[in-house]
Amino acid sequence: MAGSSSYQIKNICVFGGSSPGKEIEFLESANHLGQVLAERKIHLVYGGGSLGLMGGVSIAAFLGGSQVLGVIPKVLAKEDLLGKTIGEELQVSTMSERLNTMFKHADAFIALPGGLGTLEEIFHISSWAQLYIHHKPIGLLNVNGFYDKLLSFLDHAVEQKFLTSSA
Repeated sequence: MAGSSSYQIKNICVFGGSSPGKEIEFLESANHLGQVLAERKIHLVYGGGSLGLMGGVSIAAFLGGSQVLGVIPKVLAKEDLLGKTIGEELQVSTMSERLNTMFKHADAFIALPGGLGTLEEIFHISSWAQLYIHHKPIGLLNVNGFYDKLLSFLDHAVEQKFLTSSA
């Protein structure tokens, strides 16, 4: 964080697609993010599994030496819908418990491109920030402009006074 040398990020929660997406740059960015986390000795917290962008970031972080914690609901782990979790796996009962657990283990959040699950997670965490439940940094990795239209919509919501500019 610029101007804040006292805040050290040790654990980053990454949200992203369990699909690699259409563009190769999505997976390349996930792999690169995992490598950067490992180089900076930052631990990864993620939603478990080994598929898509989540697989890319978790494998790269793990191979680079980062501690990796995958938090996954038991029903998804049992069905093996997301592939084998990389690193340590923590099974929880519900999707809500999954997000709460990831929140508790993270100092900051990054969203890679993804679908409804990724959007739900980043909006949930962002709404908590708007309600002053936390002050943890939140970022979108806007690969190839993936989030441009979402950011435009959020600007519109600010203009219409449904969001504050600090959100």
